[in-house]
Amino acid sequence: MSGSSSKQIATVPAAAGWRGRLPELALVVMTMVWGGTFLVTRLALREIGPFSFLSIRFAVGAAAIFLLFAPRMRGLTRAEVRAGLTISVAAFGTYALQTLGLQHIASSKSAFITAMYVPVVPVLQLLIYRKSPRAAAWLGIAMAFTGLVLLSAGEGLSPSFGVGEWLTLGGALAAAMQIVLIGRFAGSGDPMRLAFVQLAALTAFSVAAMALAGERMPAMTPGLLGAGVGMGLFGTAFALAAMNWAQRTVSPTRATVIYAMEPVWGGLVGALAGEVLTAGMVGGSALIVTGVLVSELPFVDRLLTRPPRRRRRDEDAAAEPLAA
Repeated sequence: MSGSSSKQIATVPAAAGWRGRLPELALVVMTMVWGGTFLVTRLALREIGPFSFLSIRFAVGAAAIFLLFAPRMRGLTRAEVRAGLTISVAAFGTYALQTLGLQHIASSKSAFITAMYVPVVPVLQLLIYRKSPRAAAWLGIAMAFTGLVLLSAGEGLSPSFGVGEWLTLGGALAAAMQIVLIGRFAGSGDPMRLAFVQLAALTAFSVAAMALAGERMPAMTPGLLGAGVGMGLFGTAFALAAMNWAQRTVSPTRATVIYAMEPVWGGLVGALAGEVLTAGMVGGSALIVTGVLVSELPFVDRLLTRPPRRRRRDEDAAAEPLAA
């Protein structure tokens, strides 16, 4: 009896700790999916206009969320509608500018520039919410950003930006705002209802933009249909649902460092598609992964915030009572 009880007590904390990491694991899987979306989108844009493709992608994602979680949709509140609409404005800027940029630059370069949102998120948190990240998070972000620079240099990223680069950089800034807003509103409603509102709004925005741009929906080829459905289900519905769910417990700063792994997966997908992995790309990937680990380890934050040993000795001496 006592033996079985002690065994049960010993296994509970381990199980709880593993479950506690599920939100972060979901974000890691999401970055893997996102890493492949750049190449898929780039290939799809050979047959379809950018806003037409986004319309298919978001409509499929919205339909998937609604059908899978229909019973939960009945509890939709006005607060969730307002939150979803607010996030969707930044999200549309992210997807639209990124997709427009992919008409002018390679998918790997788009992945690298898009990931520049990594150092922007903590800056926005400071400017908007006056919330400063932990020291370990800053170190992890700095290492991840250095890795992104190496990745870009390894791919031949020129400091003189063209139209495609500027559009993609604008999308990166919008992505940073999207992450901050999700961190702000994710805990105020059901994650699936928030995802549905966002996707429904993104579909409406894309259809309106398609009309303004004078785009026409082309005939659906098997490849284009597969790209649209795949991107809608995995790159959109799963991604937004995972972000809304995971960022209820994962801070925007920690989520940002995890998101920094996106170009690593993008580089691997590019390599499988025939692109060459340079030394800069390998080194940058290693720095990004190290940055993620550094930001996750509690003792790193304690080391960075612990006062110097000599200063502590002086403080201890000053605190001792004087001898009579």
